[in-house]
Amino acid sequence: MICPKCGYDNLTEQDTCFRCGVIFAKIKGQPPKGCLSHSGQSHRKGDIPLQSQSSENSLVIWGRGLLLVGMVIWSLKLIFVSIASNTAGESLLHLVNLPFHEAGHVLFRPFGQFIRTLGGSLGQLLIPLICVGVLLLKTRDPFGAAVCGWWFGENFLDLAPYINDARAGVLPLLGGNTGSSAPYGFHDWEYLLTETGLQRYDHLLARMAHGFGSLVMIASLLFAGWVLVRQFHGTRS
Repeated sequence: MICPKCGYDNLTEQDTCFRCGVIFAKIKGQPPKGCLSHSGQSHRKGDIPLQSQSSENSLVIWGRGLLLVGMVIWSLKLIFVSIASNTAGESLLHLVNLPFHEAGHVLFRPFGQFIRTLGGSLGQLLIPLICVGVLLLKTRDPFGAAVCGWWFGENFLDLAPYINDARAGVLPLLGGNTGSSAPYGFHDWEYLLTETGLQRYDHLLARMAHGFGSLVMIASLLFAGWVLVRQFHGTRS
């Protein structure tokens, strides 16, 4: 259902627009499904709008552009540093990632100690992916999905120092312990790599996590930039 007021493509049959709240019954001559939106672009159910809707004016686009610039600068500071510096682990986003990490341990507790331990890392990776899916498929916000995709990649950089510390055990953990002083199993990646016989590969696995996360972050930034260009041209058409 294309909203005749703001052009938003509502995914389901409903009486009001999800975005602007207009009551469809009060607007005469509403266009049928799949008709042209206010941006002049034909939308069908399931399409992802890449051009700006009428409610997304130039000011919003420029605001997103400033956010993108900030993300690029932040990315450079996180990507082009040594893993051992733990730059990602000391950044503001680590405080955002940490609750989801701990929640992952609780969520995966019924599946045994190994999965519960791995669940911390899975938890902080799953939340950004869920946000990507919701923003892309439900709220139809490709720029927001790109931001969450960048966050997903950043979580790999957040995990890389933890993986890298599996043998050294020098990073501070919750409660003030370190891997070397805490009981066995308290340091997630010491336990995971020891139990799988991969502890000697901790540095390699950390570099792989850092590299993959960096690629995801860069790809998300490029996609976000492409979306903004399309939306900017949409406001000028």
